[in-house]
Amino acid sequence: MSSLFPGMNPYLEDPDLWPGVHGRLIVGIADSLSPQLRPKYFVAIEERIYQTTSDDRLLVGIPDVVVQHQKTAKNTQIPNIAIVAPTVSPKTVTVPLPETVKERYLEVRKVGTKEVVTVIEVLSPKNKRPGEGRNAYENKRQRVLGSSTHLVEIDLLRAGEPMLVFGDGTQNDYRILVSRAENRPQADLYAFNLQDTIPSFPLPLRTDDREPLVDLQTLLTGIYERAGYDLIIDYSQEPAS
Repeated sequence: MSSLFPGMNPYLEDPDLWPGVHGRLIVGIADSLSPQLRPKYFVAIEERIYQTTSDDRLLVGIPDVVVQHQKTAKNTQIPNIAIVAPTVSPKTVTVPLPETVKERYLEVRKVGTKEVVTVIEVLSPKNKRPGEGRNAYENKRQRVLGSSTHLVEIDLLRAGEPMLVFGDGTQNDYRILVSRAENRPQADLYAFNLQDTIPSFPLPLRTDDREPLVDLQTLLTGIYERAGYDLIIDYSQEPAS
């Protein structure tokens, strides 16, 4: 069964589904580009690793030993008799569980020198929320933007704070940023909404090289059908937002 939406399927943004969608999309982009980039370039799948405190994975702890201090108070009417104050009972609390996060991204490299020509990022929810995930990505983003490497940033998530750009005065559901090193600080922003087809865009490479077209719409449609997401999505419920 095909997706019910002309562009991005908002049900795929569900936190339970998105990690699988993200992984399949990363591999799908790499597999579609690799034959078109031969023999001058190859596509490498890389990982960014950092530690964060998960919002939803918490360690529930009950103290093994609780040391309680008893206070004594003298009764002024009955000398020399001590009264034990009520003891304090422990409460069950939760403590944050450190989590190692691995985020995959793509690097288009030159054959022979392995020079990184283009970085392709598909944003995850942690990249768009305050915390270590966003900090790690923003640091990486700044390094790329300050280098001679092109950046493609794909944001298919409505939730969270979009990555910073200047000159975009519109509110859109989704965005694709194509930043060519030679054109910075200017970049191409493909901003689109839920009812729109996902726009295709040329993959930036070195000057005079033929640039293949990245067709995310076709890739996502294929992922949806092959993964059988129509079997597990409950369309009677509202999508995640």
